[in-house]
Amino acid sequence: MNQANAIDAFAALAQSTRLDAFRLLVRVGPEGLPALEISRQLGTKPSTLSGHLSILKRAGLLKATRHQREIHYAANLVSVNALVQFMIADCCNGQIENCSEIVAMLRSSEKA
Repeated sequence: MNQANAIDAFAALAQSTRLDAFRLLVRVGPEGLPALEISRQLGTKPSTLSGHLSILKRAGLLKATRHQREIHYAANLVSVNALVQFMIADCCNGQIENCSEIVAMLRSSEKA
């Protein structure tokens, strides 16, 4: 991930409905949810949510697939991992012992 992509991702997340939708889809995992279910769980109008999901998709944070008449959204976990790696790439100027909590968290999520 480069800086421009990271800025786009953070800009997309800098709104509460989009952040809520993204966090919901990260919790759900790779299987994702239909747009109407996302709307129901967040208590958001489908027409309003559609624009938010499009912004997240353009930023590369979501993937969308059509299943008959509905669109199914899932977090783009490859992109999420790239964003996290971008953020911690220079963590503690290479002194990994200072980043032990971050490293432990990432290792535990790899095992899950």
